[in-house]
Amino acid sequence: MNTRENLEKREREILSRFAVFSDAATRQQPEEKCKLRTEFQRDRDRIIHSKAFRRLKHKTQVFISPDNDHFRTRLTHTFEVAQIARTIARALALNEDLTEAIALGHDLGHTPFGHSGEEALNRLCPHGFRHNLHSLRVVDVLEKDGGLNLTSEVRDGIANHSGEGKASTLEGKIVSFADRIAYINHDIDDAIRSGILNENDIPREFYEVLGKTHAARINNLIMAIVNESDGKNIIEMEKIVHAAMLNLREFMFANVYKSPVARMGEANSVKIIEDLYDYYLNSPRDIPERNKMLSQSDDLHRIVCDYIASFTDLYATETYRKLFK
Repeated sequence: MNTRENLEKREREILSRFAVFSDAATRQQPEEKCKLRTEFQRDRDRIIHSKAFRRLKHKTQVFISPDNDHFRTRLTHTFEVAQIARTIARALALNEDLTEAIALGHDLGHTPFGHSGEEALNRLCPHGFRHNLHSLRVVDVLEKDGGLNLTSEVRDGIANHSGEGKASTLEGKIVSFADRIAYINHDIDDAIRSGILNENDIPREFYEVLGKTHAARINNLIMAIVNESDGKNIIEMEKIVHAAMLNLREFMFANVYKSPVARMGEANSVKIIEDLYDYYLNSPRDIPERNKMLSQSDDLHRIVCDYIASFTDLYATETYRKLFK
């Protein structure tokens, strides 16, 4: 029995009966199995070593082009989601490797300039644009000459971590919760650092239910999921805590995400996306041939959308400067 088989045997012995087991994982294209790593460990490693993952370090989380090194980027957000999701999965005896792989891949399809860039591409592209579905397109098509051939379970979790879709696995549902827990709390931290908020601006009702500090809120939200889901074939959060989290999210939208400071530079970033889209639509010869090939499409809108979505904030800004300045 090799190392991978021992790991699969151990999963069967210690994980919950509601977990997804690595020896049951499926891929679109069958592959010879690794002797050391389970299928979900291989998926995690493929995501970490991808170019799309590395680009996340220069993609906006909330604040566009911040001048403070301590603000979150899309990459640091991804790591925080993975940490929270792993903690929940371990506590519930679910598959931690599957959970981690989904968490690390969930935002690979994000555009430059965060959600303002996503909204711009959604408006410009006739096919529409949603970052969760584009994340799936990245791992299926655009990365590594035809995709990473990830397992169906990881792909499902990536595609359904946000929006109306629901992941088919408990591990995928954990990532959906962990994503919200992470961004609500780290965005409070960044908002206070930027001066948009101070501690006293946050209504007392949230502190009373969720906790006053960053660490306390995350811990209480995690515990609310573990307490409500332990031993069950569901991932849910205690109702009082869940309601407080959703209300806090609404507070953040009203007071942070739509604030002048957070949206500073948004008009400029949207113009960059719009002008680049128009330029490449009319000058497709300037799109590298490799990128056209990776898109696996003759649809110019799809090719342009794929190309621009891959840009980091820095690359989009510099490309715009070269073309129009």
